[in-house]
Amino acid sequence: MARVRYGARTEAEIAAARTASSKLPDIWSTGVVAVWESDPDAVAAVLPPPLKPTERPLVRATVSKVDLPGYPLGAGSVAVAAEHGGVRGWYPLVMPMTHERALIGGREVFGEPKKLGEVTVEREGLVVRAALARHGIAFVEVRGAVSGPLPVPEPTRKTDFYFKFLPAVDGEGFDADPVLVHCRRNEKVRKLERITGDVVLRESMYDPVADLPVRALVEITIGEKTTDQRGRVVERVSAQALLPYIHQRYDDPGQILDGPPEGSV
Repeated sequence: MARVRYGARTEAEIAAARTASSKLPDIWSTGVVAVWESDPDAVAAVLPPPLKPTERPLVRATVSKVDLPGYPLGAGSVAVAAEHGGVRGWYPLVMPMTHERALIGGREVFGEPKKLGEVTVEREGLVVRAALARHGIAFVEVRGAVSGPLPVPEPTRKTDFYFKFLPAVDGEGFDADPVLVHCRRNEKVRKLERITGDVVLRESMYDPVADLPVRALVEITIGEKTTDQRGRVVERVSAQALLPYIHQRYDDPGQILDGPPEGSV
């Protein structure tokens, strides 16, 4: 009988896939990063407990392109500064990706708030434009010109915070208590330049980052970097406390209750 592709994989096949994924070479991306101070009440309002705001209400937009062979990828995020258990890091609110493959692992394994979207990084000479868009709206746009080189920083470790959960089958809360994930990223940079420019936030009912206004621009940079990441569950969190924030993950929170009509296949 011919191989049934939906059938069980052998132990050897599973082990080979695991080994291949653990030996990926450094993958370099070109990305624009904008950081600004926003309204402290707005930043605090988007943080589910037990995350807490830091002393500076910072917001960070990252817009990157990754030239994977035969599989170019656009990846972005909008995140706010946060702290948990003495660890400082970032809590991403939305992470647009241009391909489904980039969504699956991040959402299902780490709990990342990834969504399909459009990611643009353009450079002509010194002029740079970067944008994140969904549903035809470029809800974040960074514009400017390269104004000079910056020292290449030493390799560093950064932390992102995610909540991993599964909405309940019966539509009431979650199937199990959600967990808080610390995702630690080891970052290496080989080129970094300063951009003089501005950040434009556009109204979108699907990605309302305009609620985090630019009060003071901290920096805009463009650089080439590579990262790896390892996640770990640090604690189970209150389902009741997280439930009011579940809409952050979905364009329409009601869609998690959608199911096929009775009798359909």
